Amino acid sequence: MGDFPEYVDDLPNLCGSEPRIQAAIAAGQARPVFLGRSSVDLAGIDSAFAVALHMHQPLIPAGGPDLRSATILGNLQWMLEHPEVGDNHNAPVFHRCYRRMGELIPELLAEGSQPRIMLDYSGTLLHGLRRARLDDVVDALRPLTCDPNLRQAVEWLGCPWGHAVAPSTPTQDYRLHVRAWQHHFAAIFGLEALGRVRGFSPAEMALPNHPDVAYAFVRTLNDCGYEWLLVQEHTVELPDGRPLERPHLPHRLVCTSSQGDTAEIVAVVKTQGSDTKLVGQLQPYDEAKGLARLELAGRLVPALVTQIADGENGGVMMNEFPPSTSRWSATAPARGRRC
Repeated sequence: MGDFPEYVDDLPNLCGSEPRIQAAIAAGQARPVFLGRSSVDLAGIDSAFAVALHMHQPLIPAGGPDLRSATILGNLQWMLEHPEVGDNHNAPVFHRCYRRMGELIPELLAEGSQPRIMLDYSGTLLHGLRRARLDDVVDALRPLTCDPNLRQAVEWLGCPWGHAVAPSTPTQDYRLHVRAWQHHFAAIFGLEALGRVRGFSPAEMALPNHPDVAYAFVRTLNDCGYEWLLVQEHTVELPDGRPLERPHLPHRLVCTSSQGDTAEIVAVVKTQGSDTKLVGQLQPYDEAKGLARLELAGRLVPALVTQIADGENGGVMMNEFPPSTSRWSATAPARGRRC
C-alpha cells in the first residue's frame, strides 16, 4: 500500500495531496537513485543501451448503447470479456506482458545477470487493471519498485495519467494529468518510490510545436520535479535548425515562449526506427556494441542508445522479447557495453 488511499469514494486518488507529493519529490532529489548502488562498472564502459517499455490501455464506455450511462472500464477488461471480437483473444497475453517484468527481473538477478529496464505505465492502465481485479500485475510490480534488492534494476518513468498528448491538450489540463499520475503512483507504491522517479515519457513521444505550449510543457515538467525527458530524434533540432548530430548524448531542450520566458530540461534522445521490433529483438544492444565514448563538455562519456516501445503490442513484443533478454543476459560481456 502507498502512503495514502489509492481510492476515495470508489474513484482513483488523483489530487489533494500536492504538499506531500512536492515534499516527497524534493526529498528524493536530494539523494541519488542509482549512483553508488549499481553493480554496473560505469567507469569502465564505452557505450550503453537503454530500453523502456510503454504500457497503456484506455478507459472506454461499455455495458450499454447509451454513452451517457455506459459503465467506464479498462479496454483490457472489455477484451477479456469479449474474446470473440477482433484480436481480443490476445488479452491474456497482454495481461502477462504487464506482469512479466516482475517475473523476468528476479529470475535474471538470481542467475547473476544485471538487467536494466525503464517502465512507463499510464494511470488509466493501472486503474483499469484494478477495476478488472487483475491485482497480480501490481503485486508483481511492487517488489521491482520498493524492494532494495530488486529496484536497482528498474527505473520508472513519469507520464500523463490518461495518455494525454501534449500538443493537443490544453496546458492547464496537461499539468493536471502529470500531477494525477504522481498522486496515483504514490498511492500505489508510496511517496519514497515517487521520489525516485526522475525521467518523463510523453505520450506518443509528442512534443508541442507552438512556442507557448512548448514552454508550458517544459515548465510543467520542471514544476513537477522531473529532471529529464525522453524525446524522439526527429522531433527536435539544433538552435540553427539543423537535425541532431550526436543523438547518443544527452542534450538540453530549451523552449522560449512568445513573451521571452525560457524553460529547459535535459533531453535523452530516443533514436529513430521501428520501435517494437528494435526493442523486442534488443537491436539497441547490437548498435551500442559498435559505438565508443564521445566528448561532452570536455569529458569522454559512454555513448547511449535509447529506445522505447509498447510493451505488449505485436508478435515481437508478445513472444520474442523475453527469450531475447534471456539470451542477451547469458552472453553479455563482463565489461564493455552494458544496459
